[in-house]
Amino acid sequence: MIKRKDLPECPASTAIELVGSKWKLLILRSLLQRPHRFNEIKRALSGISHKILASSLRSMENDGIISRSVDDTVKPPKVEYSLTELGLTLKPLLSAMEEWGKFYKSQLD
Repeated sequence: MIKRKDLPECPASTAIELVGSKWKLLILRSLLQRPHRFNEIKRALSGISHKILASSLRSMENDGIISRSVDDTVKPPKVEYSLTELGLTLKPLLSAMEEWGKFYKSQLD
């Protein structure tokens, strides 16, 4: 997990660093619904490359936002990603962004 001393001083900069990319936000949106397997996330995010998805998932796992569970009892092993308790605290932020996006679109008509 990332260390406090490695984060920016500004809290907003910290949030942007952790979840500020387009793809990370969309991954979080998917995982708020339920846990997903890698290919489920890839199919849900049109245009994301395998490399960027893997990198984003790894980064969010290292940051403690998502968890990766592996079920070795099946072949090939089943890997599933889900939000941690810390990751679930992002729900109000994502909901606020969704509401603002709806508001913004309504102002364009």
